[in-house]
Amino acid sequence: MAKVVTNQDLQLRDPFVIPVPEEGVYYLFGSTDRNIWGKGIGFDVYVGKDLNAWDGPYAAFRPEADFYAENNFWAPEVYKHQERCYMFATFRRKDNNLLGTAVLVSDSLRGPFVPHSDGPVTPKDWSSLDGTLYIDEAGLPWMVFCHEWQQVADGQVCAMRLSLDLRESAGEPVVLFTASEAPWTTSFQHPRYPDQDNYVTDGPSMYRAKNGELLMLWASFINNTYALGVARSASGSVLGPWVQDAEALYQSDGGHAMLFEALDGRLMLAIHTPNQTPNERPLFLEVEEQEGRLRVVAEARGKISNWLR
Repeated sequence: MAKVVTNQDLQLRDPFVIPVPEEGVYYLFGSTDRNIWGKGIGFDVYVGKDLNAWDGPYAAFRPEADFYAENNFWAPEVYKHQERCYMFATFRRKDNNLLGTAVLVSDSLRGPFVPHSDGPVTPKDWSSLDGTLYIDEAGLPWMVFCHEWQQVADGQVCAMRLSLDLRESAGEPVVLFTASEAPWTTSFQHPRYPDQDNYVTDGPSMYRAKNGELLMLWASFINNTYALGVARSASGSVLGPWVQDAEALYQSDGGHAMLFEALDGRLMLAIHTPNQTPNERPLFLEVEEQEGRLRVVAEARGKISNWLR
């Protein structure tokens, strides 16, 4: 049954916010299974007016018995496109146990969402996650996504053209950059891969700055702590080349970000923090933008994150 829940009590990873000014509310999606590392139940949506108190959960997606995935339902992002609502979400396939991003569709932000693509649209033999939609200057759709570090060691961010109806790929994936190219990332050793340095790419999100620059927010790790960085396209195109900012935008165990304009006009950053289950919570921080450079407003960071300490 739906009830009111505040950010402090809301277990949610990978927050994705859709402001709806005509309704005076925000819709909040995210990875909402209590154990996102295990069997997937589905995705919920919450509705609120102030980015703190939310009505919900409302069931946005529940899989049918013959759904192609059973575990790891991650990172739903929802877009209004061509008069319908499309959800990009990551699932672990049953047939090969690899992650991939699929597309679901609904006529309403509240759902119910149903499969739109025939399984994940990312390459079948890749372990891919966190697909995000980008519409280029010509009006053509792309998916920007991560090629997982567990398969390539140095995690990649890739872009791939989509068909106009968003049902399938319309080209081969292109590697935009690897995690180790950023000056701020550090490697880590994993017991499963003891002889290699591993670098994570996670949660890419596109943003066109006021000065016209195309930015990408993406997450990785600094000394095993979750962090958020910014890359910028030197050409203004999704294909780059991409230049990494020297320092992380946020490095206090938070990431998987997106930017949105609040109902009062402020530019807001949505992340989850901390990065440990079941303690992850949505966090919304005001951001200042000057000539394409982003800065988290210090007062907002201190005020909102006090309860996390």
